[in-house]
Amino acid sequence: MNRDRFRLLAAGLGLLLLTAAHYRTESIPIMTRTAQAFLASLTDEQKGRVRFGFQDEERFFWHFVPGNNIRQTYKRDRLGLTLGEMNSHQKHLAQALLSAGLSQSGYIKVTSIMSLEDVLRILEKDNTGRRDPDKYHFSVFGEPSEKGPWSYRVEGHHVSLHFTIANGKVAAAPMFMGANPAEVKEGPRAGLRVLAREEDLARALVSSLDQGQKKAAVVSETAYKDILTEASRKASLEGQPSGLPAAKLNAKQRQMLDELLSEYAHNGPEQVAESRLARIRQAGNSVHFAWAGAIAKGEPHYYRVAGPTFLVEYDNTQNNANHIHSVWREFDGDFGVDILKQHYETSHR
Repeated sequence: MNRDRFRLLAAGLGLLLLTAAHYRTESIPIMTRTAQAFLASLTDEQKGRVRFGFQDEERFFWHFVPGNNIRQTYKRDRLGLTLGEMNSHQKHLAQALLSAGLSQSGYIKVTSIMSLEDVLRILEKDNTGRRDPDKYHFSVFGEPSEKGPWSYRVEGHHVSLHFTIANGKVAAAPMFMGANPAEVKEGPRAGLRVLAREEDLARALVSSLDQGQKKAAVVSETAYKDILTEASRKASLEGQPSGLPAAKLNAKQRQMLDELLSEYAHNGPEQVAESRLARIRQAGNSVHFAWAGAIAKGEPHYYRVAGPTFLVEYDNTQNNANHIHSVWREFDGDFGVDILKQHYETSHR
């Protein structure tokens, strides 16, 4: 009887491990199939607006402001096909493609961010179409396949997501998420905080620091007006103070820092999260935490966590410190530069 139970337990464990392994490596096939299904649902005219060559410079253009701001600043429109220009089944397939690049919690965040456009529309009494939860653009670069190279982008106000597939690997940077309002103060959705953990985990960490640690961590008494890298093509923090090294944290504080980084890592599906967590582990004590501005809730503040290969930036300064910008970037991996280099080296050989 005990032997039979052991065999059943071993078989169950084996199935669990196989399932877990399958889950960890399933992101690329799902992305590929959903992209193919989405493209197949489009008319020729719609495909002409969604599809770009993989080498097209458009792949590197990104921003997180509303479309009319793009037009004013860059004298061009945000490209791609919006949800509002799709019929119902195309919208479902577009949402499936969005979901394929995110974890469950990441998908909830992004769709909730999109829904905040309706809150802003009411608060601002907008009747111009500036605030529209359907004004999110989908673009595909190259031919979707499990080996690649190809990529896709989902972008609109406070959302800018970039996924690159090459050589059986996936990169998901830059990944920008914002929230305005950071906390809905009135109406039927009062109390909603889409990026609550991004704010609360960092504040808990900086609040736990002793005076010596805070002296190193707080790099400015005044919060920066925005994330420093903004919408740059390549992330750089040249000339900026590093902040507090992870080596100066005690065990509990290091756990708090890891929990904060894990929140950003797990916005992506399992394969993306594992890649990000590997970067964090590899960085070890070379990670630095920096804070600017007030620590008290409701006051303007900024923070960043930087390792040798990755950067997290966050600010909450606009609209009376009720307007969040946050981003995960990779110094060597934005737009899949690192995996593309490996892909081309392998192809050349």
